[in-house]
Amino acid sequence: MNIQKMMKQAQQMQAKMADAQEEISKKDFEGEAGGGKVKAVARGVGQIVSIKIDPSVVDPSDTEFLEDLVLKAVQTALETGKAYADKEMGKMTAGLNIPGMPF
Repeated sequence: MNIQKMMKQAQQMQAKMADAQEEISKKDFEGEAGGGKVKAVARGVGQIVSIKIDPSVVDPSDTEFLEDLVLKAVQTALETGKAYADKEMGKMTAGLNIPGMPF
């Protein structure tokens, strides 16, 4: 195996991955709960940027229900972003066969 060729391929892949990570970091992912009554938006870097709550689910005597809805919406937004990032990064490493590397 040609080491120079392998190093060049690794550098190209690293540049592509950096570009993809930059793109993913700017992308927003939405999660919702309660049939869309609670929505959370997360950036691709895992930062929650907004939470919207429909007033119909706000019951002062049952804050635990609202807490559960918010948590579920946030988790869904973060999981959606992570799944997208994993998929995009997987595209770049697909088909690579570098000895000793777990692709």
